[in-house]
Amino acid sequence: MLADHYIRVTFDRVELDIMTTSSTHELDRHLLGRLVDTLTEEMAIDVACAGTMTLDREELERGLEGDNIWWIQHEPQVRHVRKIDLNRVPPPDLALEVEISRSALDRMGIYAALRVPEVWRWDQRVLSVWLLKGDEYVRSAHSLAFPFLPVAELARFMLMRTTMSETQVVRAFREWVREHLQEWKAAPGQKPTQETPGGKRKKRKGQ
Repeated sequence: MLADHYIRVTFDRVELDIMTTSSTHELDRHLLGRLVDTLTEEMAIDVACAGTMTLDREELERGLEGDNIWWIQHEPQVRHVRKIDLNRVPPPDLALEVEISRSALDRMGIYAALRVPEVWRWDQRVLSVWLLKGDEYVRSAHSLAFPFLPVAELARFMLMRTTMSETQVVRAFREWVREHLQEWKAAPGQKPTQETPGGKRKKRKGQ
């Protein structure tokens, strides 16, 4: 770490890009991660978050450190894996890119080569959803990982950070999620769960 900066690495065959990320970048990355954590907790969605781990595959000679990554639809495949190898498990279902400063390399092209199906991009004003179609990403109004969620609304909570503490923002977001909880849980594609003795969730038969 250099002063209030952190290192982020991207490599594409013979090219290597080492960037420093500012405290602004890290604060935004962390807050967006907390919002996703809050959402999955309230919606009882199983998720595995690997933070900024390096995503790479040796045969591609391409890789990067994302700003946050999650296995959501494929969480069961990595649940008990301590050392994740993309040659053995699916790529993360969702990656986050905080775009305060841009890499000299094509990070979206590397995500595409790694077959990451969804990337969220935050530019300090707008949170946009990008879905992999073939070999490239197209912007979408809807998330694959959270099809019920109006993702653009998260920007409203991110911008609250200028007048509220991070804890206050997360609390406001949690209240907003709870207001929509029943509606979202009833949305197509959501898997109902039931409580078992001891408070553990159990999937219904046929899921």
